[in-house]
Amino acid sequence: MVATAATSAFFPVTSSPDSSESKNKKLGGGSTSLESIKSKPMASSGSLQVKANAQANQKINGSTVVTTPVESSKNDDGVSSPPPRTFINQLPDWSMLLAAITTIFLAAEKQWMMLDWKPRRPDMVIDPFGIGKIVQDGLVYSQNFSIRSYEIGADRTASIETLMNHLQETAINHCRSAGLLGEGFGATPEMCKKNLIWVVTRMQVVIDRYPTWGDVVQVDTWVSASGKNGMRRDWLVSNSETGEILTRATSVWVMMNKLTRRLSKIPEEVRGEIEPFFMNSDPVLAEDSQKLVKLDDGTAEYVCKDLTPKWGDLDVNQHVNNVKYIGWILESAPLPILESHELCAMTVEYRRECGRDSVLQSLTAVSDSDVENTRKFGEINCQHLLRLDNGAEIVRGRTRWRPKDAKSLCNVDKISAERA
Repeated sequence: MVATAATSAFFPVTSSPDSSESKNKKLGGGSTSLESIKSKPMASSGSLQVKANAQANQKINGSTVVTTPVESSKNDDGVSSPPPRTFINQLPDWSMLLAAITTIFLAAEKQWMMLDWKPRRPDMVIDPFGIGKIVQDGLVYSQNFSIRSYEIGADRTASIETLMNHLQETAINHCRSAGLLGEGFGATPEMCKKNLIWVVTRMQVVIDRYPTWGDVVQVDTWVSASGKNGMRRDWLVSNSETGEILTRATSVWVMMNKLTRRLSKIPEEVRGEIEPFFMNSDPVLAEDSQKLVKLDDGTAEYVCKDLTPKWGDLDVNQHVNNVKYIGWILESAPLPILESHELCAMTVEYRRECGRDSVLQSLTAVSDSDVENTRKFGEINCQHLLRLDNGAEIVRGRTRWRPKDAKSLCNVDKISAERA
């Protein structure tokens, strides 16, 4: 009734000319004059009750039809019961549905704007989301990385640990994208059944230029066979915008039983999994055939002791991460070299792994075998050894350092004076 009365108030009913004379007459309850709308006293609940009659009488086929007003029924307490259900008050609340649809469209538009976002200035840092993909007939994996502010060092360039982490990340993601990632860390399903894992035995890295904060680098990696029981993995790091080659790296991997911690041959089941992804190509770097020197207390010039692995240095295979070893061998590098030179090449051989409770020593010696290059180009070669406190070898390494700028050439004499 309330809805009907409100509708009648905003939309007056038009009557025919024949019924105009009956407006001033009182016929049954069919009058629509003001006298037929009476305000009733306020009930105890304070609500206002309004009695509204129907519209004026109408004629059908020349006969006048008297309509009877519909009044709200009352209970014993004199309180009106709810109005009868009509077509109007049974309609759903379309406003709430419209609000929900509007919210969904606004959220979709916001998400689309975020995905389609472009920098307003060319000097703004861009995040390429680091999503990798398989290219070149499914044999090469490519992934982009943005150099973050916490990944650069005092020279405002990416650290060697950052570059090595990018290499390791693309290697694992390559296995996952190829469907070869089982429950282990980079292990195939058949390797997981036989408790086998991959371990790196040798790595060679050449850095042509270090990326800086905000640069986006593209890392391409692929695998090839290395002998009968090894696998070679190569990396090529370049600037994603210019294509400039920044870093080249190659490595050799073998299998180890994670229970006995001994090396193992590649089972035929595992070979059948990985051989379809081998790429027939030469190494990205020529093999460094120069033998790595074993240092001792008599030949080492710089020693850093009491290095211990922390819980955060372990990977899911419960051994120290490969990148951590590189950080440890550089712990004993002389400070004048770190200040005036930058690492441009590195070759490391992994002899054995260390445990969580191991105590290590880092030894470094500046090589005199390349005095001509040192004087002409200012390059410095260093020999490294990482060992346990009982003398057992962990990693052997050799590094080459180039001057950061022209002023660094004068520091060569300073380094020689310190050694004397």
